[in-house]
Amino acid sequence: MSRAREAWQPLAWAAVALAGGTLLHIDRTPFWASAAVAVCIAWRLLAARGVVPLPRAPARLLLALILVVAVYLRFRTLNGLSAGTVLLIAMGAIKLFETRSARDRGIVIGVSLFLLLAACLDRQSLPRMPLYLAQAWLCCAALAVNSHEAQGVTRRTALVLSGRSLLLAVPLALMLFVFFPRVAGSFWSLPQLSQAVTGLSDTMSPGSISSLTESSDTAFRVSFDDKAPAPEQRYWRGPVLHDFDGYTWSRAHGSFYRQEKLEYLGTPYNYRITLEPHAHRWWFALDTVRSSPDPKVFLTYDHQLLANEPVDKQTRYEAVSYTQTRSADPLSSLAHRYDTALPAHRNPRTLELARAMREQAGTDAGFIRAVLALFAGHGFEYTLTPPRLNYDSVDDFLFNTHQGFCGHYASAFVTLMRAGGIPARVVTGYQGGEWNPIGGFYTIRQSDAHAWAEVWLDGRGWTRVDPTAVVAPERLRRGIYDLLPNAGSAPQRLVHGLAWLARARQSWDALNAWWDENVLRFDFAKQLDLLRLLGVGDPDWRQLGWALASGLILWLAWVAWHISRRGRPASPDRLALAYGKLCRKLARSGVPREGWQGPMAYADALARRRPEVAAAARPLLRCYADLRFGTARDDGAFSRAVSRLRVPGSGKSRRR
Repeated sequence: MSRAREAWQPLAWAAVALAGGTLLHIDRTPFWASAAVAVCIAWRLLAARGVVPLPRAPARLLLALILVVAVYLRFRTLNGLSAGTVLLIAMGAIKLFETRSARDRGIVIGVSLFLLLAACLDRQSLPRMPLYLAQAWLCCAALAVNSHEAQGVTRRTALVLSGRSLLLAVPLALMLFVFFPRVAGSFWSLPQLSQAVTGLSDTMSPGSISSLTESSDTAFRVSFDDKAPAPEQRYWRGPVLHDFDGYTWSRAHGSFYRQEKLEYLGTPYNYRITLEPHAHRWWFALDTVRSSPDPKVFLTYDHQLLANEPVDKQTRYEAVSYTQTRSADPLSSLAHRYDTALPAHRNPRTLELARAMREQAGTDAGFIRAVLALFAGHGFEYTLTPPRLNYDSVDDFLFNTHQGFCGHYASAFVTLMRAGGIPARVVTGYQGGEWNPIGGFYTIRQSDAHAWAEVWLDGRGWTRVDPTAVVAPERLRRGIYDLLPNAGSAPQRLVHGLAWLARARQSWDALNAWWDENVLRFDFAKQLDLLRLLGVGDPDWRQLGWALASGLILWLAWVAWHISRRGRPASPDRLALAYGKLCRKLARSGVPREGWQGPMAYADALARRRPEVAAAARPLLRCYADLRFGTARDDGAFSRAVSRLRVPGSGKSRRR
């Protein structure tokens, strides 16, 4: 037990390093895994203090088996980033019970470093970088304490030593970042977990979109090559909903019809989108996108971008869109029948109202104007907190509550259009966006979620109609928080209301965008651009290898010089030089100073063997002690006194 007590400090550092590595994954791992690590760490530290005994080998083996089985039951595999990370955490916790030597503790610290690597592979967002740097610093400090167990390194010394070592590694890291040849594709082919917490779905019920306004999370960022369209034209198309059961709209799961040929009118807009993960297959684009931006993304018959796989990681793509289009083909009979279908025996008052208004209006355009006038002039109110609707939701909204969000108006408008014989569908997505002058891009947040309608007009094709615009026109030009001051949570309203907080959020968004663009997406093309800025020209792989090798040699030479410089003894100061001169003069009297003797011990030795020399030397030796170890300050008088000293009985005095 005494040995355990002696190894307490390096053991505690190893345990803290393992705890830090586990905390990096605490939001990704099961609760029982983190709890097991906490219990094992506490048990091992208490055992080192002699409070509890360590478990024997059979108990450790049984515990390891239980944890392995738990990992398998949780993930149905022991491979992959998620399962492998939890398994590594569990095995590191068990290894703590076997730490008897520096080598054992080194294994635990190594596990902590691998947990840091797993966290880096999992997420590389800018807010996590300080956590990763802190964990690297902690692990290096634990290695320093473990390597110098006999010397008993202090906490401060370990942190300073590890911090200095990490700083020495910074030039190497930068050099590898710039010169290491980049390969196409993902270097680490590891599956990623979905990081989305909120976003649009493929269904829309009353209130489903209004709930998104409680989230200020970024949906995507957009950078335009030239001038962006006006705010009322910035509709970002997402899921298109065709099926209606009387209460909920959903994407089509059965009938599909051919895509009409479009004529693209007006100005083409070239832009780049950085899409955040949302765990669904759709990509967003400015309405209407001309073509698919990626071979793995399909442009559907209703002009929606649909990927082969869910968006489970940040995705960047370029697209070209037009805000004005016209169809050159007539609508097929199948499409007409499909997009005028309504459920039988649902919302009967709405169907009756639509037939009456249609007969009175006569034309399709007149019917559309009449329905929009109904929303504009009959007491309808735009609100994020409408009352709940009953089974026939459109009837309840049109004839009773008159209060709703964009989803309510889009649903009611499309229902009226279909009941009047006009093909119509609901389109969901986002509208508007916040300009970030620091980063030069638009930020589209979950709170910008929106729903609108599309109707088919002969000679024009599918035409966007936003019934929300006639009820709340400012919704298209202003954000939801400007339109409804009580929208969102209190922190969101505070950030929006205070200019400096809004500016700080924009600065943070711009910094995150820069990190994503220039660090996480630093590919071979950007590497070549950076090297051209550095004057390297157009290097090939061989030249990059030579540059990397040359930089590595220079870095090793610099580290060697730094280490040799720190190992060199410090140059003596003026006081030390004068003291050395004094000791050499006194040594001529036949009494040299021993290496272990301080100034006053040397004075006592002189007094015993050469009293006449001690009488002259003691004041000077005491003066040196006061200057070196006391509070007195050196003004040069000591050096001058040493120069004037004549030692009685020295060889030079006898010659004189």
